[in-house]
Amino acid sequence: MPYNLSTINERIKLDAVEFVAECDVSYQKKIDVAANHICANIQRSPIVLLSGPSGSGKTTTSIKIEEELTRRGIGCHSIALDNYYKTIGDRTPKTPEGEIDLESPECQDLELLNRHFDLLSHGEAIEIPKYDFANQRRSEEPSKLLKLGKDEIAVFEGIHALNDIITTVHPEAFKLYISARSNVLNDGEVVFKGTWMRLVRRVVRDSLFRGAHPGYTMELWANVRRGEKNFISPFKDKANLKLDSSLPYEVSVMKTRAPELILTVPSGAERFEEIRSIVPAFDRFLPIDESLVAKNSLIREFIGGGIYDS
Repeated sequence: MPYNLSTINERIKLDAVEFVAECDVSYQKKIDVAANHICANIQRSPIVLLSGPSGSGKTTTSIKIEEELTRRGIGCHSIALDNYYKTIGDRTPKTPEGEIDLESPECQDLELLNRHFDLLSHGEAIEIPKYDFANQRRSEEPSKLLKLGKDEIAVFEGIHALNDIITTVHPEAFKLYISARSNVLNDGEVVFKGTWMRLVRRVVRDSLFRGAHPGYTMELWANVRRGEKNFISPFKDKANLKLDSSLPYEVSVMKTRAPELILTVPSGAERFEEIRSIVPAFDRFLPIDESLVAKNSLIREFIGGGIYDS
């Protein structure tokens, strides 16, 4: 469902603290619904597959699901599919520009992942691999050993979690898709796209925590979007449940950081006109200070200062 710009600004004027808190409570209710479905499926499979495009908040969502299930007495383990990347070599897929295509499912060892699902489902232990992104190779030592006990589940989160290579082999696993999907409207006009929300999240996060200039993030964005269309979106309808991770207040929070970062993107960047068109859109939103955002909010995954920061 789209959000209404005038409603957002009115709520900020009236009581920004209450508005932010209500939005976070609303998202927690979505987590509760997901937990209900997972609990109902636990007898069929201890595996949960969580997929979504870049900037969706998969990491925080998986942690929140783990918290809720733990509260209900169900042991939960979150595993990032990034652990299953293969060592880069001659057969690694490339983009049309000739660069390594980390968005392709062929970069991940999905066959090993399927074997691990079988082992976990039969109560056996697995050694979760560990990937060294700096050297683009799988480490010799595993990241950890995992064996599921009674009433325990494993949540595997990553962009390819709903790929047919996995879901056709393990249709019994509970499948969850997450993305920031809601546009912001004003008198029927789209003033801020859900896709922009994900891009802004990534620009801010990459700048704060990965030392990446917004221009570099934009260089990657074209291939990220291409990967979404080819390898993620075609499988989203496989999901048993879809969650919209956008929050009505987030544009107002991002307004304090994002515009100045976006303005540093050089004019020769791919999709330059699109990224620059976002800047004036921020002017239509009243600002919200970051200090009003709860430490356990999903938005903290992108602006920092949260309790889930690694």
